[in-house]
Amino acid sequence: MANNYRVHQASIEDLDELAKLFDEYRVFYGQASDIEGARGFLFDRFEHQESIIFCVRNSDTRQIIGFTQLYPLFSSISMRRLLLLNDLYVDEAYRKQGIGQLLLDVAKDYAGKVRAKGLQLSTAVTNSTAQSLYERNGYVRDHEFYHYFLGVQPT
Repeated sequence: MANNYRVHQASIEDLDELAKLFDEYRVFYGQASDIEGARGFLFDRFEHQESIIFCVRNSDTRQIIGFTQLYPLFSSISMRRLLLLNDLYVDEAYRKQGIGQLLLDVAKDYAGKVRAKGLQLSTAVTNSTAQSLYERNGYVRDHEFYHYFLGVQPT
């Protein structure tokens, strides 16, 4: 199956098609559909070079069927770069065909090329399918640190 798929780093030329899949990803996580909002969000990431997005295309249909988005972060303690694997999504019709694995592989390869310390991610506690994939790939669940979040209102 892997021969039918091609991975590439997304560019602004992929924006409209990628926005549709990004919107599906957000809906998967309980958000209201907002394709224009998704398009604007991704446009800003491209315009400001704030993330790296890898897409998987079906070689036959040329359709984008999966993506992962990486955000650069830095560790003050180790004084090294790390990458936040913030988004990984595969179109429902293409799941269980190795596309998630392909995206994890390209993210790991990219992290190595930019000499990152590693990849960091989080997923919903109910998303056991993703957890299983991550753990099969050597990702370790953090039991050492608590993660906190503070929501703020724009001023």
